[in-house]
Amino acid sequence: MLTRRTFFGTSLSPALLLGKKTAAERPNVLFIAADDMNNALGCYGHPLVQSPNLDRLAASGLRFDRAYCQYPLCGPSRASLLTGLRPDSTHIFGNNISVRDKLPDVVTLPQLFRHSGWRSVRAGKMYHMDVPGSVGTNKWDDPPSWDVSISPPGQEQRTAGAGRNITQDKSPARWDAIAFSGDGKDQADDRATGIAIETMNQHRDGSWFLGLGYLRPHLPHVAPGRFFDLYPLDAIQPVVNPRGDLDDIPLASEIAINTRARDMGMNERDKKEAIRAYYASVSYMDWQVGRVLAELDRLNLRRKTIVLWGDHGWHLGEHHRWHKRSLFEESMRAPLLISAPGQKGNGKATRSLVEFVDIFPTLAALAGLTPPSNLEGQSLVPLLRNPARPWKSAAFSAVTAPGGIMGRCAVTARYRYIRWSGPHPDEELYDRSSDQREYTNLARDPKQARPLAALRAVLDAGWQAARAKV
Repeated sequence: MLTRRTFFGTSLSPALLLGKKTAAERPNVLFIAADDMNNALGCYGHPLVQSPNLDRLAASGLRFDRAYCQYPLCGPSRASLLTGLRPDSTHIFGNNISVRDKLPDVVTLPQLFRHSGWRSVRAGKMYHMDVPGSVGTNKWDDPPSWDVSISPPGQEQRTAGAGRNITQDKSPARWDAIAFSGDGKDQADDRATGIAIETMNQHRDGSWFLGLGYLRPHLPHVAPGRFFDLYPLDAIQPVVNPRGDLDDIPLASEIAINTRARDMGMNERDKKEAIRAYYASVSYMDWQVGRVLAELDRLNLRRKTIVLWGDHGWHLGEHHRWHKRSLFEESMRAPLLISAPGQKGNGKATRSLVEFVDIFPTLAALAGLTPPSNLEGQSLVPLLRNPARPWKSAAFSAVTAPGGIMGRCAVTARYRYIRWSGPHPDEELYDRSSDQREYTNLARDPKQARPLAALRAVLDAGWQAARAKV
């Protein structure tokens, strides 16, 4: 394994590290993370959610329609993305774990840029941060990744405004929705935007890697009232799951989702309020992105590389779930937008299967950097040039649950296969060509023995066998 010590102890010259990029050609990188954001965005075809700034960003870059995280939980997903290693290699399967606790010598994505001449700045949540409990602290951050690292504080659920805990007396899990007046100068996301704008102005003539991590739409759903007003309750239609939907879902899957299952005890109006609060938080986050993009325009820096990603998806009632920690589409899939100058795929979309471990080698390639040799993703630059070209045959994710439960998932162009091991071993197989919402578990149908055997083989062969041929 190539470690930080061996990587930075080599005799590679700055010119070799930069490849053919001169200092003037180095792309700045605006690396935007949204917490718990699923694909409910205008640019992904959502009929109700208003996200005009992300829509414009998607129109200027390549939109990835099937981008999958490697673990549907903040800490493991972010550790995987920022190291370019899968959870089996990071050994991070839960929150509240620092990357260096498991990988003391790892070379992270922002660290590679930092040691190659870019100024590396963090504003907000990039590595794991317990929201709302550790907002404003540097818990579980990675100091070697940054020249400057700031966790702005915020009021979170203490924000003064109109709202309530929608699941009060119904579930041990909270679902706070608070609509406040004004723009939210006491919110961490507003302050992170201000830090980003200040950084771009101070270093407009230099090379920078700016990690801008937004908390929204993570709970508590706190946003200005005008964003709640975008979504009247009568316009929101909660998911209608078919009768008996849970009958063929394995027990291990239900244990993994824990207290966020079975609609959290919410009635129909509660569900509408919960969905509205989530949408309002998405639009608030989109507005913050708009402020940053406007400043990039003013500084004439939009020609630089911009990446937006969500750390994982989020259920809004599908299979009666209201959380992450599942291996269904809504939890594994998340937004990924890459706007890089001069790419032929800009303004287009791709349905190729991509994974968040692919982001590290992609940005290294775009910047002309030589990344660590142990990365477990694959550069997406060929897709940026030709979004229609053949790509990976499968994407992979995993999740764990108390009691030694392990779930592993392989997604192909047509199927989703999930294997549960531990005290409740079981399988799931969904044919997304005829069952996009994944309501019918075909693993229990003897007539599906052939595709079941094929998908078992895909999971067993793993990510190495699924790599694209370039």
